Formats: sequence, structure tokens, C-alpha cells
Amino acid sequence: MARLRDRDTGCPWDVEQDFSTIAPYTIEEAYEVADAIERNDMAELKEELGDLLLQVVFHAQMADEAGHFDFDDVTNTISEKMVRRHPHVFADAELTAGAWEAHKEAERHEKSDMPPSALDGVALALPALLRAVKLQKRAARVGFDWSDAKDILAKLREELGELTDELTPDFEQNRDALIDEFGDVLFVYANLARHLDIDPEQALRGTNAKFERRFREVEQRLVKQGKTAKDASLDEMEALWIAIKREEKRSP
Repeated sequence: MARLRDRDTGCPWDVEQDFSTIAPYTIEEAYEVADAIERNDMAELKEELGDLLLQVVFHAQMADEAGHFDFDDVTNTISEKMVRRHPHVFADAELTAGAWEAHKEAERHEKSDMPPSALDGVALALPALLRAVKLQKRAARVGFDWSDAKDILAKLREELGELTDELTPDFEQNRDALIDEFGDVLFVYANLARHLDIDPEQALRGTNAKFERRFREVEQRLVKQGKTAKDASLDEMEALWIAIKREEKRSP
């Protein structure tokens, strides 16, 4: 990476990058790791972990050039953190319930200049649905939570009602309110997923894959009829969709 970043003999693209331009690639590579795990593709996982490691190296090299820290500092920092958070493994302390979270909370308070909050440390850059779940979990630790999933369903109906109220003939003129109500619905859905012990990101990835699989099959069946999706009517595509769905349910 140092050679790639060399301003005289390196790669022009690598040389012109900075933390902000590389950050999206870092996030993308993390998702590709998750995708390989989801597909249980170990060969792909090996490659994707390498790609993710390259992102760490890239950021560390840029930091080293700016005099902030280097790769050794990164690995030493995480090693020290793991030792500090596991005194029951690396020292003589006994394992106690909540010890890990207590250590993390103390560290967050040390780093923050803001008044301490149960919501400290939930990264802004997380996918919004995942961040919603994490914020809700933090609030639940101090008792701010529903006791039953059925209560959340009632709240969901309430929020859907408020969203429906915004769907007036001139809703485009009040788009901010519509977005606000739609966000409330998604937030409650995330809370319901948490209470049902469902990872909403994983659940939606599964539904995305199911939709893609079925829609591609619709396209293939249309091809056999000498048509494309653009040529077919909605009723034709819907009929094929229903047939594919029924076949999937019948298959073992």
C-alpha cells in the first residue's frame, strides 16, 4: 500500500484517495463479507476478508502519512481493548453478567464531551434500520421499552393510521410530513423485529433474494412465451408470479 500511495511511482487513483473517499468502499466490503457468509461460500469469504483487510491497511497507510497512527497502532489498540474488556480471561477477575457492556459504557463516557446518555456510542454511519434497533436496545436497558410485542402491533396500527392521514390528494405539497410518518412506521417495524428476536436487515435481505429469484423466473417464463417483461401486462406477470410462488411452497 505504501508503494501504491507513492506520489512519484505509485498508482494515481490510490494516491488521490482520502479517508472520506475510501470509507464507502470499506462499508461495501463489509457487506460483501456478510454476503459470502450468508451464502456459506468459504472460498469467497476468504477473498472478501482479504478485501476488507485491505481497507484497514489503506486507512492505516493514509493515517501514517499524515502522522496520526500506523497499522501497528491499530492492531495494538484492538489487542489492548480486548485484554481490558476480558479481565476474566487475561487477569484474575471473575466473569460477571454485564461486564462487557459495563466496560464499553465506561470507555464511551471517557471519550465523549457530551453529558452521558444510554444512547452513547451508536454510530451514525450504521444502516438506518440497524441503527434503529441498536438505539432501541440501548433505551430498553434503562427500562424505556414495551413489555409485549402485541403492544408494538397496536403502535404500528397507530403509526400506519397517521401515515394514511397524510395520503391526501395534495400529499406532494406536504412531503416532509409524509416522510416523517413513514420513518415512524419503519422505526416501529424495527422495534417489532427486535422483540421477535429477528434481525430486520437479515430478514429483508432474505426477502430481497426471494423477490429477485421469483422475478427472474417470471422473466424466463415470459421469454419461453416469446415476450419480455416490457411486452407483458401486469395481469400476465402477476399470474406467473402466483404460479411460481405456489410451486415453491409445494417443493420440499
